Amino acid sequence: MNTATATTATTATAPIVTGISALLRRHRHTLLKTLSYYCLHITVAIAVAYVVTGNWWVAMTLSLLEPTVQMLFFFLHEKLWDRKNKEHVAQATPLN
Repeated sequence: MNTATATTATTATAPIVTGISALLRRHRHTLLKTLSYYCLHITVAIAVAYVVTGNWWVAMTLSLLEPTVQMLFFFLHEKLWDRKNKEHVAQATPLN
């Protein structure tokens, strides 16, 4: 890859990286809370699945899918609640 091609590729991806970086900064608290919840959920799910199956490999395999999907929905759930709260506060605040 020559220098011109490398510069074009870097320039093309810069807005994407900047957008992702801004998203991570803007939602840092919720993302960290989501990650914490994800770790807790996986630990509990593996423990429960092991008690039911008696097999660590099966317990870990089964327990990774559901919490991963749950983590994504938790993030969306938090964002919806934040939006609802902001709307409620905006309606309760007098304009004058």
